[in-house]
Amino acid sequence: MSQNIYSQSQTYHQVFRKKYAQDEQWIAAFLTKAQVGHVASHWENQPFITPLLFWFDAGKKVIYFHTNIKGRLVENCTHFAEVCFEASEMGRLLPSNAAIEFGVQYASVVAFGKIHLVDDEAEKRAGLQGLLDKYFPDLSAGVDYRPITKEELDRTAVIRMDIESWSGKKNWKQEVQQIKDWKALDENVIEKYLR
Repeated sequence: MSQNIYSQSQTYHQVFRKKYAQDEQWIAAFLTKAQVGHVASHWENQPFITPLLFWFDAGKKVIYFHTNIKGRLVENCTHFAEVCFEASEMGRLLPSNAAIEFGVQYASVVAFGKIHLVDDEAEKRAGLQGLLDKYFPDLSAGVDYRPITKEELDRTAVIRMDIESWSGKKNWKQEVQQIKDWKALDENVIEKYLR
């Protein structure tokens, strides 16, 4: 008889390499500046990943994004609200003289929660304005561009993710790991990747 792996373990919400784990303040700061996120939703047993721009409202601990009023993500969230969200950043590639020691600098956040279509007009407007302010901070509504209209609100689906749990990891050391029982990497190779 097969068993659900999640009934045996709750590790799918844990960071395994504790030395890379980050605190809540770091996670909030990372989500504030990260440029692209991916939300994993599902329809029954079929998972979907959607890349998107997003705005993290630190005061409410929610993530806003928008999409067309019809589409896969809107349909999924109206039937199955549980989602996983990810944002990450990649730094330099780190070579090695052993295959197992190759690495990369990275930082990432994974969040679990539920998504909801936003119906309240004021919240929809605030969510969209938060996105505009994040990605175009040097432009102002009513000065540089026409503010969001009621017609534009009606043509746009704004989705809010209520975060229930999250974790963050960062491994940004700029060091090349090498083993002793194989010839060392040429310094020119190391310099190529670390410059």
